[in-house]
Amino acid sequence: MATIIKTDMAKAKEIHKTNIRTARTSKLAALDIEFQKAQETSASTTDIVAKKQALRDAPANNTINAATTEAELKAAWDTAVLGTSPYSS
Repeated sequence: MATIIKTDMAKAKEIHKTNIRTARTSKLAALDIEFQKAQETSASTTDIVAKKQALRDAPANNTINAATTEAELKAAWDTAVLGTSPYSS
């Protein structure tokens, strides 16, 4: 009899969120520098603030919690916000 291996989706979602947090760390640091430079020149910081908020919100994305399969969870990686997915081959 063959053994069936099932994915623990709750654990997979937590790992996915950890991957998001790891990916956003350097992006937030870079945006902090952009923000400081913009403040020094009195330039608008609106776009920078929006990008930082999108990165902060990424682990709480509803598509992560709604995912019921590995494929759905992998598809929940927002490349527009986080960049290249770690799940890409």
